[in-house]
Amino acid sequence: MSAETGTAPSKPPVKPNSGKGTGKGKGSDTVIEIISLYEAQKKIYPRSVSGLFARWRWGLVWFTQLLFYGLPWLQWNGRQAVLFDLASRRFYIGGLVLYPQDFIYLTGLLLVSAYALFLFTAVAGRLWCGFACPQTVYTEIFMWIERQFEGDRQARIKLDAAPWSANKLLRKGATQLSWITLGLWTGFSFVGYFTPIKQLWAEAFTLGFGPWEWFWVLFYGFATYGNAGFLREQVCKYMCPYARFQSAMFDKDTLIISYDAERGEPRGSRSKKASVEEIKLAGLGSCIDCTLCVQVCPTGIDIRKGLQYECIGCAACIDVCDGVMDKMDYPRGLIRYDTENGLSQHLTPTQKLRRVFRPRVVIYSVVLLLLCGALLGSLLFLRSPVKLDVVRDRGVMARLVEDGFIENLYRLQVMNATEMPQQFSVSVSGMDGVALARPVAMTVESAEARWVSVAVRIPPEVAAKAGAGAHPIQFQLNRVQQPGQVGPQAAAEKSTFVVPR
Repeated sequence: MSAETGTAPSKPPVKPNSGKGTGKGKGSDTVIEIISLYEAQKKIYPRSVSGLFARWRWGLVWFTQLLFYGLPWLQWNGRQAVLFDLASRRFYIGGLVLYPQDFIYLTGLLLVSAYALFLFTAVAGRLWCGFACPQTVYTEIFMWIERQFEGDRQARIKLDAAPWSANKLLRKGATQLSWITLGLWTGFSFVGYFTPIKQLWAEAFTLGFGPWEWFWVLFYGFATYGNAGFLREQVCKYMCPYARFQSAMFDKDTLIISYDAERGEPRGSRSKKASVEEIKLAGLGSCIDCTLCVQVCPTGIDIRKGLQYECIGCAACIDVCDGVMDKMDYPRGLIRYDTENGLSQHLTPTQKLRRVFRPRVVIYSVVLLLLCGALLGSLLFLRSPVKLDVVRDRGVMARLVEDGFIENLYRLQVMNATEMPQQFSVSVSGMDGVALARPVAMTVESAEARWVSVAVRIPPEVAAKAGAGAHPIQFQLNRVQQPGQVGPQAAAEKSTFVVPR
């Protein structure tokens, strides 16, 4: 396709030959070269690697997946410990019972997550991407499954290049079946955070899922299967926005995976038995150009070309390079976590540590600590375990009742966010002579929301004095500690009382 016109060129470009004919006929003096503007995506075959950072990565794989798959099965006071019950609009997190009115805490959590990402990226680059991001975690699991059935890098390359046979079909089929099973189990576990997982498990044997449960199990399962099984590095390179704006959070003192070109170049192969003098005479650096750092990279980049946005900071290249350095009896650290200033200025670890506390890091840290303190303080100490909502009855704004009293109707929603039943009574204030038409008392069970209708009245003389219009009042919800004994106020909510013309 032509870059200027958007149409295919009428003739392929012709490149003059240097003297040797490449055509079928003798004396051919041209080479026909077809240039494609769209290159097919080449499959990456990451090689397995072991080492310190690989162990850290697998440790986080185990931790995150035990947390994700196991958390829905934990019980708390006879119910699921973590459950986001959308139908009843209640969210259970351990001993906390949250309602939609607590949405502000989700906002706070998102702010904390954002500033934590800014802070950790400014200090140590893409550690989240390389070790704990769900895309990285599930890709690592899916690649491990693939290696169990199809072998390591070279074996997979040969298997893909070989014609279809019973052996290839069996290996590929076992891989796909395992991926699909894991994807469906992941989707099932995800839905288990919104529908009680024990109920979901019982329904699984009778295929009794509701339509939305079916949709999300299949959708999330397919997303896991597709992203971790096929898209893999393409998600990190093209779909994830973090790869694009991470450079805005990097500076020359950010800890990143770095290749020590001063020590490694010029690279080249050599005998393991070559002496230091022979290597110096050959003008070679420590890099033996084995390309193992490229072969283990899950995004297929060459870290020796410098930092690239595709690098997710998984440190697989560090592990494999350290292993090569050990075999060659060279010092480790040809590829290592370092800063740009650390490499260029040969800073010591102490000097690099001092540079961590630079202005942007200090600002991020202070803001993050303030946000965490405010969120935890509000959640643990300022948040009321009882909430009250007042909704005016829109069917009857105001009406005249016996003895000339003016009456307004309201619906109160009382939300008990504690783990025990509570007894409440309702009172009203804000205008002279304002009172409930009849006493209101109720029992609200643990983690329950209850609606109750109330009628509020004012005497005719008060209505005449106040005048037509809306006047502020306040409802109080009081705890009943003993029958007939009103205790302290549990919640209050403002509203208005309408006096008709």
